Amino acid sequence: MPGEQTNRIMWVVPNFAAVSAGEQLPAMSAHDKFVLASHDSLDYTGFTWTAILAAQTYASNSDPELGRGAAAYGRYFWRTFVDGVSGSYFTEAIVPSITREDPRYYTLGHGSFFRRMGYSLSRVAVTKTDSGASSFNWSEVAGNACAAALSNAYYPAQERGLHQTVRDWGAQVESAALNNVAKEFWPDIRRKILRRK
Repeated sequence: MPGEQTNRIMWVVPNFAAVSAGEQLPAMSAHDKFVLASHDSLDYTGFTWTAILAAQTYASNSDPELGRGAAAYGRYFWRTFVDGVSGSYFTEAIVPSITREDPRYYTLGHGSFFRRMGYSLSRVAVTKTDSGASSFNWSEVAGNACAAALSNAYYPAQERGLHQTVRDWGAQVESAALNNVAKEFWPDIRRKILRRK
């Protein structure tokens, strides 16, 4: 089926919130939203992805206060893990339950590259409500703001404050947009990879 989603992108990135093109699903209860956030946060591949992201931030020495060596990498890893878990729970469970929004990404799956790219990027600002209507995406915008604010509790003092929180929020919204692009085009990429085998 064109646009068919899998539970993982590139076999290492959790993708439980993506809906295949043309698929109609019932509204999610608050419980369903928390289950979704748990799948996206605690899937075994998520730990691999967290390790990759932590290695990237460690290699770039983005938080020099955390030090160098194995213990420092561990500090990068757990902070990256908490960032991901809090982001998933705020954007897929907590805020969507309050605002009655559907936290899933509905793949367009057809049209030109630019149409699909524009659609996927716009989903950071536009989403569906539980009743199926279009709405401003409070789950993504406010949820990522909450996750960025929470990071003040566990990052070094030099990495806290309003300026850093706004910067982190912007990075999380940018990451969400890139994730949407990956969700939109992953079925096509996967199909081409599997055809070559």
